[in-house]
Amino acid sequence: MSEFNNVYKGKTVLVTGHTGFKGSWLSIWLTMLGAKVVGYALEPNSPKDNYNASCLKNHLYADVTGDIRDSRNLETVIAKYKPEIIFHLAAQALVRTGYKNPKFTYETNVLGSLNILEAARKFDFIRTVVMITSDKCYENIEQIWAYKETDRMGGYDPYSSSKGCAELLISSYRNSYFNPKKYSEHKVALASARAGNVIGGGDWSENRLIPDCIRFIEEGKAIEIRNPDATRPWEHVLEPLSGYLRLGQKLIEEPQNYSEPFNFGSPLECNKTVREVVEYLVQYYGKGEILDVSGTETLHENTLLNVDVTKAYKKLRWKAMLSLPEAIEFTVDWYKEALKNQDMFEFCKKQIQAHINKGYLWERDCTHNIRRNNGKQITAGVGCNVGV
Repeated sequence: MSEFNNVYKGKTVLVTGHTGFKGSWLSIWLTMLGAKVVGYALEPNSPKDNYNASCLKNHLYADVTGDIRDSRNLETVIAKYKPEIIFHLAAQALVRTGYKNPKFTYETNVLGSLNILEAARKFDFIRTVVMITSDKCYENIEQIWAYKETDRMGGYDPYSSSKGCAELLISSYRNSYFNPKKYSEHKVALASARAGNVIGGGDWSENRLIPDCIRFIEEGKAIEIRNPDATRPWEHVLEPLSGYLRLGQKLIEEPQNYSEPFNFGSPLECNKTVREVVEYLVQYYGKGEILDVSGTETLHENTLLNVDVTKAYKKLRWKAMLSLPEAIEFTVDWYKEALKNQDMFEFCKKQIQAHINKGYLWERDCTHNIRRNNGKQITAGVGCNVGV
């Protein structure tokens, strides 16, 4: 069994936003897969970010500092390294920052996406493009059922709206320039991926739950939570990344059948309140107190948002591997290790391999179930998030 069918081995892959939280983890995983990773991003926000903690720069084919809004510089870099595959993660990724600086948010998330799509039109060596947006792209009416890929785009706040705009832009370019029915003419496979409320080691963003918790704990202060009853579909960073890689694999192998949007979310049992998540983190960390400061928040934040992952499960054979306690434990272990380790690259690789191993075990059980049922495919044996 080979992970993702070795489709990334030896390929030049551009990762925009590689200095960010998800981008750094994706870049590490791609290096493990044998890809020649070209990173394009702004400087990291913190010297403790996963990009710096893992010394990622030393493991990349090329490390380029650049603004995704700068189309000329972006195209110069693309022309130089000629990536066949692009994972676009560069973004302004925070709701509160969106309120404070909406112009920057829209320019980064919408214009930045436009620049990638225009590059795909211009350079004929680009074959596969995976655009990462957010589960907040949907018009959230606080419904109790999960949003499907066909639901309406929207967004109450500037950040969420910018992601909805990006999805509409991607859809338009797919219809107009990269239509799957005309793949033989343009030879570009384009898909978007939607995930949110991702946790994991190496995230030091301001006003994000887990980094805030770690900061409060290490400073010996009580953890302040503004929206304790807000429910989110929490998932470890490796969950959606495995989905992005799986989607990229299928776009390479069957471009006409997978050029469309996909949700990558956690199972329903991972939908917990902010309070529940913080309580478990404190318990596993071994110290920390919680201070409820609800009522002091002045900005609107959605209290309920779930995405339906049936499509990814059935069509991509993708499934989240970690329970919420496991996701929190993976996360806490990273931060504890980072306090004593100056180079987290090998530790990140170990966590990625542990995630892969869980997928292998699940695939083995699925195969056993199929054989036990005389080769008949059953719902529980749809498959997992690794290439087979």
